Amino acid sequence: MSTATRGRYSWTVVVPLVALVVLAFSWGRYPAPLVAALIAVPLIGAVLAAVHHAEVVAHRVGEPFGSLVLAVAVTVIEVALILTLMISGGASTYARDTVFAAVMISANGIVGISLLVGALRHHLANFNPEGTGSALATVITLASLTLVLPRFTTGAPGAEFTGAQLAFAAVASLALYGLFVFTQTVRHRDFFLPVEPDRPGPHDDDGDGHADPPSTRDALVSLGLLVVALVAVVGLAKVESPSIEHGVEAAGFPAASVGVVIALLVLLPESIAAVRAAARDDVQISFNLAYGSAMASIGLTIPTIAVATIFIDDPLDLGLAPLQIVLLAVTAVVSVLTVVPGRSKPLNGGVHLVLLAAFVFLSLQP
Repeated sequence: MSTATRGRYSWTVVVPLVALVVLAFSWGRYPAPLVAALIAVPLIGAVLAAVHHAEVVAHRVGEPFGSLVLAVAVTVIEVALILTLMISGGASTYARDTVFAAVMISANGIVGISLLVGALRHHLANFNPEGTGSALATVITLASLTLVLPRFTTGAPGAEFTGAQLAFAAVASLALYGLFVFTQTVRHRDFFLPVEPDRPGPHDDDGDGHADPPSTRDALVSLGLLVVALVAVVGLAKVESPSIEHGVEAAGFPAASVGVVIALLVLLPESIAAVRAAARDDVQISFNLAYGSAMASIGLTIPTIAVATIFIDDPLDLGLAPLQIVLLAVTAVVSVLTVVPGRSKPLNGGVHLVLLAAFVFLSLQP
């Protein structure tokens, strides 16, 4: 079989198409547990294929645009799943639980495993503290504005924003996210490029040891397959969502666990790509992916949900519970201490992973 034929029929091409066919046959149905388990196979395959095609596109456009492509792609999945659950009459806290879980998984899970892999393989994990610090500050501000303040405002009962407050939070989040993207991709792009281990500054574009970028044609094909894979992931996750909810309920776990499952699913592509980058000593790319995901999860999801509430007459609880606020505060402090030096030991990765474990455990056993 020729190289062209192998490329044409590789699993990264076949799996998204198969997942789309499975979606067509399963859409609008409520599969039995065994069937739902079988549907999970093409769902996971579509996620992995999305990782591959997003990385091809990312390699073509270069950093930090590549990290932005993947961050926005997975946020599309997250927004679609949240809206699907809200429309189907899910809990009023699904948006909050999913966004908060995405922040914790990104800031502790993706960062932690990337630091651990990078530092163990290369003695120290090196990154640019200027760019990473800006990203972290933006994430903390967005999380505080949209997830913490609703717990303390008095205009609406419980942990809700009033309509005006929600509109302000949505506009402010979108504006701040847009400002960060401009900073990352235009104004101070060099702060978000991988650094040499022994010398601050970006890699030499001609001597970084990476493969040549794919052709424009290959990148466009991957972009199209990325869209197909994302459609399949969103659709199959919608088909699987009743089984996920019933499984969580049968296990006796709180409703917040559904948000954790959704966040774990949508962040799987980011996690795989971040670990791969850390393994080749590009921890800065891992940070771009982690904080970019957390940022997009808030800066794009909250405005979309705010618009959706105009058409969905359901309460929207965004304010975190006291336990969640404590976990977010500890994560912020630890993250600052991790980012400031510009390099990290395996211990820092372990600390973040323990925080992630605490978050997951306490989500199941609050």
